[in-house]
Amino acid sequence: MTPILEVKNLHHIYSIGTPFEHIALKDVSFCVDRGEFIGIIGHTGSGKSTLMQHLNGLLKPTSGEVLLDGQSIWANKKQTRQARFRVGLVFQYPEYQLFEETVYKDIAFGPKNMGLSAEEVDRRVREAAGFVGITEDQLEVSPFDLSGGQKRRVAIAGVIAMEPEVLILDEPTAGLDPEGREDILRNIENYRIAKNATIMMVSHSMSDVARLADRLLVMNDAALAMDGTPTEVFAHAGQLLDMGLDIPEITRLFLKLQQMGIAVNSVYTIHQAVAEIKRIREENAHA
Repeated sequence: MTPILEVKNLHHIYSIGTPFEHIALKDVSFCVDRGEFIGIIGHTGSGKSTLMQHLNGLLKPTSGEVLLDGQSIWANKKQTRQARFRVGLVFQYPEYQLFEETVYKDIAFGPKNMGLSAEEVDRRVREAAGFVGITEDQLEVSPFDLSGGQKRRVAIAGVIAMEPEVLILDEPTAGLDPEGREDILRNIENYRIAKNATIMMVSHSMSDVARLADRLLVMNDAALAMDGTPTEVFAHAGQLLDMGLDIPEITRLFLKLQQMGIAVNSVYTIHQAVAEIKRIREENAHA
């Protein structure tokens, strides 16, 4: 099966030939299958945001390719335009990009630009609003009268309304309280399940990506340093810490146990921790 996205030897250099020349991506390659939930982690300046902007054609590679369903998104203008609808990108703090008079109009902006009929636009607006918990009454109010968390939902709904096959989110829960964070993550997961969509989420919350992602991409100094399941990636907790990254608190606890000479396996969820504690107890009982 052809991957929904394939990145091949991607390089990006900003301000080539000037004193400000900067390598933002170095030989990045990976594939993403349809329906996967990919978490993307890395320290500030590691290349995460630059990578995301290549996946729907906002940035053009200095060299290398981005393929969508096996076709280069830069093959022609039509292909590039289609990529921007098929791969939806939600920037960090997207609520600052709201501008329309009503929530309905803001969510409808993308579908209208796709040239859809009024009936189809209306269907998509109402369905997208439902995914993120925006009520019928809220559709007719100004987005600027909403709370911060509600504005975030509206902004995400505006991208979901285009029904992208790949939804990319850059720190979608930044600045939200715990309840708001869980609501947004639940909304994203509901969209993935309903549309069999691919999700790629940049996050500094190791607990969130450990719990939700099928795979993790770890960016470090403009390169892809790791690509694997959360179990595989967090097994290298010490290396992640050396990169300046955080690790789940439960992983940090079990890493300390390893340093104390207690033989434990890689752990990054409470469920795994309970299972590991039971295993250690059983071993000690038979010792």
